[in-house]
Amino acid sequence: MAVPMALGPFMFHSLSFGFDGIRRDLSTRWADIATVGGLNRMQWTGGDDDLVDIKGVIFPHEFGGLGTLEGVRGAAKSGAVLPLIALGGNVFGMYVTEFVGEDQSFHNHLGQPRKDVYRIGLKRYAGGGFSPISVVASLFG
Repeated sequence: MAVPMALGPFMFHSLSFGFDGIRRDLSTRWADIATVGGLNRMQWTGGDDDLVDIKGVIFPHEFGGLGTLEGVRGAAKSGAVLPLIALGGNVFGMYVTEFVGEDQSFHNHLGQPRKDVYRIGLKRYAGGGFSPISVVASLFG
């Protein structure tokens, strides 16, 4: 089964814990510097945020996936810093989980959801450096 993306040890699979969208927002700061007789100059003063929003739908009764989502929630509660890596080898970097949201529906007679729409909000971790090698090593260490 192909793994299109991984957040640390949590693998996004096509059926059990799949995702159907990813959004990434990067914001930076620029300062205006007043000049005489012309337009203000601009100076880059640094990056603000690198946010990733992952959304997906799981069908736990048929394919599972709630355990993995619970694992992501546990990592968020513990303050874990996790690497985000795409199948093509794109290492996004190290991220912290800011939120995990769910919308469960179509519950069976035991109260278990048949459909779970989720969102995971990530923010780039700016503490300390990382290299692609250290990211991959953190998956196996």
